[in-house]
Amino acid sequence: MAKQTISEVANEKSKRLMDGIAVWAAFYRLNPHRFAADYLNIKKLKPFQKINLYEMMHSTNIINFGSRGISKTWQLALYCVIKCILYPGTQIAVASKVKGQASEVITKIDTDFLKLYSWGSANLKNEISKISTSANNPVCEFKNGSRIFIVTANDNARHNRANVLIVDEFRMVDPSIITTVLKRFLTACRSPGYLNNPEYADLVERNVEVYASSAYYKSNWSYDKAKAYFANMLDDTKKYWISALPYQLAIKEKLLQRDQVMDEMSEQDFDPIAWIFEMMTLFYGESQNAFFKSDDLNKCRKLKDCFYSLEMYSKRGISVPDLSFGERRIISIDVALMASKKHNNDATAIWINRAIPTDSQSYKSNYVYMETHEGQTTDELGMMIMRYFYEYKCTDVVLDTRSFGLSVFDFICRDQFDPMTGKTYGALTAINNDDMAARCRNKNAKKVVWCIDASAQFNSRGYNHLRSAFQNGNISLLCHEFDAEEAAKNISGYGHMTDKERALLILPYVQTSMFINEAISLDYEVNNDLVKLKEKSGMRKDRVSSIMYNNAVVQELSNKLKPKKQDRKSLVDKLPFKIRKSTSEFD
Repeated sequence: MAKQTISEVANEKSKRLMDGIAVWAAFYRLNPHRFAADYLNIKKLKPFQKINLYEMMHSTNIINFGSRGISKTWQLALYCVIKCILYPGTQIAVASKVKGQASEVITKIDTDFLKLYSWGSANLKNEISKISTSANNPVCEFKNGSRIFIVTANDNARHNRANVLIVDEFRMVDPSIITTVLKRFLTACRSPGYLNNPEYADLVERNVEVYASSAYYKSNWSYDKAKAYFANMLDDTKKYWISALPYQLAIKEKLLQRDQVMDEMSEQDFDPIAWIFEMMTLFYGESQNAFFKSDDLNKCRKLKDCFYSLEMYSKRGISVPDLSFGERRIISIDVALMASKKHNNDATAIWINRAIPTDSQSYKSNYVYMETHEGQTTDELGMMIMRYFYEYKCTDVVLDTRSFGLSVFDFICRDQFDPMTGKTYGALTAINNDDMAARCRNKNAKKVVWCIDASAQFNSRGYNHLRSAFQNGNISLLCHEFDAEEAAKNISGYGHMTDKERALLILPYVQTSMFINEAISLDYEVNNDLVKLKEKSGMRKDRVSSIMYNNAVVQELSNKLKPKKQDRKSLVDKLPFKIRKSTSEFD
């Protein structure tokens, strides 16, 4: 055997090294969960995480639905890291409706894989050339040319290009943006060097789409997309993957504590509808007999700015907004004084509506605040109503004066000192009911209280008008709390707020979501031409009743804006010429 030259030895050694790299790269591409254990030293992947990671690496179209606590973002971050290392030059775009949500992927890589798991991050640190979690430009760059970057799902992202598109919380993104902007990122495939060899020129890799979210309403576009992905997953000729991981799995794998879940389900403000799609990863659709449709209500969620709780106004040192020109600021209350532990349908529901006059001689309702209370005494609720009326600068009170509401009305008919604010609030009395007004002995009381005696006829008419107002776009509701939470981060001093204060900022948005879930769960029946709404077992309709009362007053105020009909004869007499009498073949 001829002796090899130094150059030949070096070439052979290099060839063996590259052959070994090729073998191991192929092995790890086929078994990404083993790469996580061997190279990244993440050895405690749960069985479902291994399965999901494997399918994601071997599919071109992926949807992952997951409950809270199932570590959706952590799994996405791990997938991105493995993809970038094993496929040099991979460009991964992570998009979401708000940039902060998508940037959580970069944050997970930085805080978990590089810092929290510091004992196993040496190899990963050697792979990464730059990582930034700044709000302006979150990015993770690899020495092999791969990159993970963040974009906001809007028209401004059109110039980007990627091989992998990840859309986090995709149910919140406008589907037209996904189709016309985000999918256009995937115009060029990854270009490894072997494609320059004619022998391998046909081995072009497919670009990849990944969608992650919790479940949502069946009326949302994400439900149809999920069904389409599921159908294609059953086709062996296609590389589709869809998974739905509920909270029970998170409990089984010790990612979520059972006691914590049980406590949350036992809380008085527990929302069973939100639980279905956020924790059980099931899409929820109203029944065919539902009176309100989720599509009608959700399309009204347009308002970005809410009224805060009075506590937040005080702490932030700002004032409640003044009345706009012609505005009627209406606070409505559906009264319940018994705690729901024994009375499942008992909760006091309060709405504040900024009713603004329109060009069509009516009012447009803007429901900027909502809250509920349970187990209050008559005096406590009465004091709260007076405090809210004056501090929120309201012009009208709508009060359910049946049963317990009557004693609440008697309380607000008198001047009351509020120890919380140190102010004395003037008495309030009825504006639409002489009998109720007669109960007030204070001659200086403000006539601002619309007394509601909800008969079957009143309820039937009121619910029909409310449904029409939603369908016709005459009502605007607060936007989704997902959007509100991101917007809240821009508030001055947000970084120094406590968790309670941050929760108070988005509470009206959360309450609006709970109202929608409550409304679409109501079935109805018609007897003697009257509509009666029926709540399902364990559900409520307090929020719905309160907003219906509010809308009924808006209808009454709108009628007063319209010009009174004039007598046709007196009008004709004023004209300078005589009108010929009109005739008809039906006369």
